[in-house]
Amino acid sequence: MILKIPNLLTSDELTLCQQVLLAAQWTDGNVTAGYQSSQAKNNIQLPENSQEARQLGDIIMAALARSDLFMSAALPLKIFPPLFNCYQGGHSFGIHVDNAIRQVPGTPVKIRTDISMTVFLNDPDDYDGGELVIEDTYGSHEVKLAAGSVVLYPSTSLHKVTAVTRGRRLASFFWLQSMVHSDEKRRILFDLDSSIQTLHEQVKDSPEIIKLTGVYHNLIREWSNT
Repeated sequence: MILKIPNLLTSDELTLCQQVLLAAQWTDGNVTAGYQSSQAKNNIQLPENSQEARQLGDIIMAALARSDLFMSAALPLKIFPPLFNCYQGGHSFGIHVDNAIRQVPGTPVKIRTDISMTVFLNDPDDYDGGELVIEDTYGSHEVKLAAGSVVLYPSTSLHKVTAVTRGRRLASFFWLQSMVHSDEKRRILFDLDSSIQTLHEQVKDSPEIIKLTGVYHNLIREWSNT
């Protein structure tokens, strides 16, 4: 499932992120790439243990925590600390698949990458190119969202970032391990939860909605691997 969430960040949060990133010191993006990805990756990145990365990462984590849509779609168990990159001057990232397991730096915590996320941190008019292209069974999907918006997609997907030929593309990228490993099952749960919420707005306190809510939670019990 590919899901776009507009306006994850507030305007004040977005402004702060942009100010910090434009003043930051960057390093080679290959510091977080695996062998396969390193052959295709060409960008720059904030050092993941830098004060700036931690500050902006906290902002994004707080924004995710208040997003009901994110919680419903992702069912997060563990989230890798957000990373930040910049594409400019022809930078691109060729077709690749994300590493299956990520270890949080400086800790023994390992995260299975079920869902990949990109938070766009500047407007698409600021740069040419830089589309995130995600491939699935239905074909290729180009994603280039407004600043402050996020896209979620299965980490099993082949994907790439096209060359930025003008301006700079600023973004955060990271992964999460879901309570429900299967993308197909998460989609079913998301559709069911969305339908329950819509019905609840239309028909208050219906016994049938209570039953459906019970089905939803029992499915999570059945399918979760926590």
